[in-house]
Amino acid sequence: MAAIATQCSSFVAAKSSFSGKNAQLRASKPKAATSRSVVAVAAEKQMWFPGAVNPSYLDGSLAGDYGYDPMGLGSDPVALKWYRQAELMHARWAMLGVAGILAQEFLVPDVFWYEAGLPENLPGFVNDDFNLGSIFGFEFLLMHYVEVRRWQDYKNPGSVNEDPIFKGNSVPNTEMGYPGGIFDPFGYAKGDLKSLQTKEIKNGRLAMIAFLGFTIQAQAVGTGPLASLSATPHFGKCVLPDSVVASGVTIPTPCLW
Repeated sequence: MAAIATQCSSFVAAKSSFSGKNAQLRASKPKAATSRSVVAVAAEKQMWFPGAVNPSYLDGSLAGDYGYDPMGLGSDPVALKWYRQAELMHARWAMLGVAGILAQEFLVPDVFWYEAGLPENLPGFVNDDFNLGSIFGFEFLLMHYVEVRRWQDYKNPGSVNEDPIFKGNSVPNTEMGYPGGIFDPFGYAKGDLKSLQTKEIKNGRLAMIAFLGFTIQAQAVGTGPLASLSATPHFGKCVLPDSVVASGVTIPTPCLW
């Protein structure tokens, strides 16, 4: 009987040991699957350069994130949030500017966009007695007001959603920089918003580079971007004056090189 009991105990112990190993194997399998899924997700992110190392703070949550930050400016999360808003505003202004330059040269080719702001190219009511400084001052106040409200939204998201003059009019503003509401008349935000944000910032980055190219091109050739396609550049010197006089004020116009 003792021998039988000993054999039974050995069998039970062996079975328990085998079950324990199976449990350990089953417990380890999800970890391996999880590890593989993390690697797969990380491998799917497109980088700005093949083989580039992605900074840990660029986790793909921002639209148009391709891991490009060679100077580490975005390592501070507070600064990164503001840099994104600054990039977004510059991108939108650049897209408007580039579209305006091309449209103006196509519709009114006699006017050179780089000199369109000179007094002789302005509407007839702008003459020598016209105070150009008043326009600059008015624009400064308006832009200052808008930028202050944007700063308030940055510090306290949602605090400026309501129109300060026409009470009751507000925007959803679910994400800073994308107010929605009347600024989204076609309801695009109800779809794949992240994809649209990526398209916008990519086009905006291209427009910023294009505007810089338009400016250098105007200084080196003296014509607009369309006319410059067949013009001969004069790199190393400006074909335009280094300053202009508007309403008695001398405004420097330096070359970008």
